[in-house]
Amino acid sequence: MPTHHHPLTHRRLTRRSALLGGLGLLALPASHLGAVPQPPAVWPQASQVPGGIARLSLGPAKARPLAYAGDVPLLVLGDVIEWTALVGIALATAPGEASIMVQDANGGGPRQISYTVVPKQYQEQRLKVSPRTVDLSPPDQARYERERAHLATVMATFSEPLPLASILRMQVPTPGRRSSSFGLRRVFNGQARSPHSGMDIAASTGTPVVAPLPGRVIDTGDYFFNGNTVWLDHGGGLLSMMCHLSAVDVKPGDLLKTGERLGAVGATGRVTGPHLHWGVLLNRAMVDPALFLLA
Repeated sequence: MPTHHHPLTHRRLTRRSALLGGLGLLALPASHLGAVPQPPAVWPQASQVPGGIARLSLGPAKARPLAYAGDVPLLVLGDVIEWTALVGIALATAPGEASIMVQDANGGGPRQISYTVVPKQYQEQRLKVSPRTVDLSPPDQARYERERAHLATVMATFSEPLPLASILRMQVPTPGRRSSSFGLRRVFNGQARSPHSGMDIAASTGTPVVAPLPGRVIDTGDYFFNGNTVWLDHGGGLLSMMCHLSAVDVKPGDLLKTGERLGAVGATGRVTGPHLHWGVLLNRAMVDPALFLLA
């Protein structure tokens, strides 16, 4: 004769089985349960070297503090529990002690926060390029000086709204091999020049170039060294620069979402072949774009 369980008894057995099963899982070694989820990384990654980024805690406050490196405003993100200043460290910065000034929103005197810049040895790269792009003629030198003055105003952009801390992980703007890394000390035709201030991505002419983060186009132009260029403002002094483009598909004032096309890879300006030069600027300092990438 079949045995019938009362419904309540059946539910108790089910709960008991589930509990025992759960305890059994707890008793298993971690290797049987798969990888333990890791907390998400914080972007950009901290790297207190020339060309890197310092993440400095400003502590709790009811309103966002103001922070400055000299007279240059800094990007401050966070909430009432903790505010953080993101400080771009220029490649020319000497290792040693550095500091920022912080002004709390509720008044009171400014306070100083110190941090240490540690040395980093970047590799050297020797390139052969057209002599006219190394030893500039008087007209080319005059053009370069005009462009440099204009770009200084572009690089000083500091706008709101500020970027969201949760989306500061960037998308690589074009697929391809990283052909020249940030910070390389470059020698053109035997003459030492400024270190490489961006990331070069080798790709064929016409490969689409997209926005790495949401941003507003603040400048486009054909420049002597950089060729066809697009500048994006991501807010709070965080800018992107895309150089050597074969096509520019945007104009100043355009708003782009992450992944939206802005142009195409090319070989305009001072180049040895088609590639994208991608620069990231934070508080007017060129910093390593890799600090904003997953790998």
